[in-house]
Amino acid sequence: MFFLSRLYRHPAFLVGMREVSPQSPGIAAWGLMTGVAMVKSGMSVFEASAMTLLVFAGSSQLAAIPLIVAGAPVWVILATGFCVNLRFVVFSLHLRPYLMHLPRWQRMFHGYLTADISYVLFTRKHPKPAETPHERLAQEAYLAGNDFLNWASWVVASFVGVALANLIPPSWGLGFAGILCLLGIQCSLASSRMRVLSAAVAGVAAVVAYSLPLKLNIVVAIAAAVILCLTVEKLKPVSGATT
Repeated sequence: MFFLSRLYRHPAFLVGMREVSPQSPGIAAWGLMTGVAMVKSGMSVFEASAMTLLVFAGSSQLAAIPLIVAGAPVWVILATGFCVNLRFVVFSLHLRPYLMHLPRWQRMFHGYLTADISYVLFTRKHPKPAETPHERLAQEAYLAGNDFLNWASWVVASFVGVALANLIPPSWGLGFAGILCLLGIQCSLASSRMRVLSAAVAGVAAVVAYSLPLKLNIVVAIAAAVILCLTVEKLKPVSGATT
């Protein structure tokens, strides 16, 4: 495809790959254990491979696997995956100004590939959408390079986990490396009081609401952090005017 060749030939593509490379081992470890978990749960190699390619969402895969094993209704499995991945709605709203100039199918392509880490790194690198076509291409190439290595690290490692499921015990806990990877990214982004506040509120809300079904504590955490931060932002001018 022309648009793909235009992106991977751009210097920003390699920059995107290079800046996500420190996190790729953690992503790969998480993908490896997800591949093992799918096969250990009773899924066939074909089913596990198809889920790796079509779903490409580790948290929703890990949330859905126990439900599949338990024979839960399809609507419950789909609802669980939907709830766990609701954060991507927030990501999409934020990335909309960056990608709205592209055709719909290209936006959907980027939407499929963009994951938590690539979203965080991209928005930190480019806090504002570009204004010229040249700058837009550079931003898109950076996002594509970031997404490509993130996707490749996950998918390749997941396939390895599927192939070697009977040789890699889940007790190794390699999936925790992915959590540590995300935690490291989060800590590096805690560069303002607002970000620290939102992270703290989301963490407390997620723990308090942990007993909710269908991983709804994640949705509660996102909602609590967003509502509080929007409220604080609205109160800022008022408090400044009264002092």
